[in-house]
Amino acid sequence: MKDKVMNGMQRFSKAMFIPVLILPIAGILIAIGNLFTNAQLLETVPFLDNPVLTGFGTILSGSLVSILTNLGLIFCVGIAVGLADKKKAEAGFTSVLAYLVFINAMNNFLQLSGQLVDPTALRGSGQTMVMGIQILDMGVFLGIILGVIISLIHNKYADIEFDNAFQIYGGSRFVFIVLIPIVVLLAIGFSFVWPIVQSGIDSLGGFINRSGNFGLFLYGTLERLLIPTGLHHLVYTPFLYSSLGGVAEVGGEVFEGARNIYFAEIAQPNIGLLSQSVVWDARGISKMFGLIGACLAMYHTAKPENKAKARAILIPAAFTSFIAGVTEPIEFSFMFVAPVLFVLHSVLSGLSMVTLNLFNVRAIGPNGFIDFLLYNVPLGVGTTRWPGYILVGLLYFAIYYLLFRFLIKKFNYRTIGREDTSEQTKLYSKKDYQSAKATTAGQLIDDVVDPNPSPDAGIAATIVAALGGDNNIKTVTNCYTRLRLTVDDPNKVDENVLRQETGASGVIVKDKNVQVVYGLQVTKVRRSVDEFLGRPSED
Repeated sequence: MKDKVMNGMQRFSKAMFIPVLILPIAGILIAIGNLFTNAQLLETVPFLDNPVLTGFGTILSGSLVSILTNLGLIFCVGIAVGLADKKKAEAGFTSVLAYLVFINAMNNFLQLSGQLVDPTALRGSGQTMVMGIQILDMGVFLGIILGVIISLIHNKYADIEFDNAFQIYGGSRFVFIVLIPIVVLLAIGFSFVWPIVQSGIDSLGGFINRSGNFGLFLYGTLERLLIPTGLHHLVYTPFLYSSLGGVAEVGGEVFEGARNIYFAEIAQPNIGLLSQSVVWDARGISKMFGLIGACLAMYHTAKPENKAKARAILIPAAFTSFIAGVTEPIEFSFMFVAPVLFVLHSVLSGLSMVTLNLFNVRAIGPNGFIDFLLYNVPLGVGTTRWPGYILVGLLYFAIYYLLFRFLIKKFNYRTIGREDTSEQTKLYSKKDYQSAKATTAGQLIDDVVDPNPSPDAGIAATIVAALGGDNNIKTVTNCYTRLRLTVDDPNKVDENVLRQETGASGVIVKDKNVQVVYGLQVTKVRRSVDEFLGRPSED
């Protein structure tokens, strides 16, 4: 049962990527729109102050804010598609239909039972407008709950077909038929249950807020500690997109969640200091500064004969972490050889968020330096106090460097550049990966590899062989940095080959779930594996 729960959580965490990863794009475009409406910037750069540019900025930011007010639908579709085993496009279409049925069913029931409040007095009533329809304010949780239920029904009934006159009612049509009574009953049931749940969520949010910096520290620490399990998304997502991360009225509309409030506020010209809720999205210090200090410490403690190799490995990894916020290649380089360093990294990540809060800094950089520039600099120093973010970052760069260097030398941890020549504690650079791609796996799996494989086929063949072969691989998916698979026999997985021959910076085997960390090139790796296996990819 424990393994089934863990497997389900990991799969759910992966499905969350579909809606979560699209939202920062909306945020960046909102920030760009704000460039043309920000009063401070227009005073500094007068040629931007013209009706065409300001009108464009107003339209761009104003139109994209609508995404934040429809997160329920976005998460419903994204999770349904992510959890669907087959016919993903049909699952997405069905989820839109089910969502519309739900909100209208709830609205009608609330009206019949006399529970609808005056539409002009929604603030604090627990009700809201969703796509122009007044229902209980379930926020992003509505999309998550419906997405999971829809995917379960879809996976069970999507292949059912009928004969003769009933043929048109098979497949996805039958899924929708089954969902109608389920969704209507859910709408009625949640009309009674959700006010209680909402009260509990509000109480939890209040407890966390009352916990102050301790709650913030715990949040930041857990968000890093869960990296090995792939479940860290389940920690920060509720704070970014639900009432746990705060509730604020911006421009006459109510927004829930730190990221939503931030995007909504930066779309408003001439705002003051951003809301305190933004602190829940201040997770970038360890990515942009801390881990760079850790990399420098690993380089300075490397053996003299390994300095060149360590430099070639660490510089690309540090650059990726700083620019794009992709930290796993660095974290996996010391996570297993020196777990104490990973715990220290998690603790420092939590402390960095507390430090930003203590200095009242409202700048964020969740995905590295590019995000930091686009989100904060256009708003001006007075709004985000972004120079304080850089000063705190430099402080943590020094702390990471000093503590990592001391502990590596004190306990002789075999981090990059300190391993024995027979060991393979290695983080692969882009150069290493390209070199590995150019080799073939003919000696490993002569019976299944084409006599003249392409470089992509070669790396895919090596990966498949290291995972126990085609017959051992049940499913292949990926998230932002990891190849995620389920296998029949986890004992057949060769972690050394995956690291040494394919450029993986980390391998996690949990029951029948396997995660192989490839960084930003994971999508290309996934595609080559799918092609090698001859399996269609719907993700």
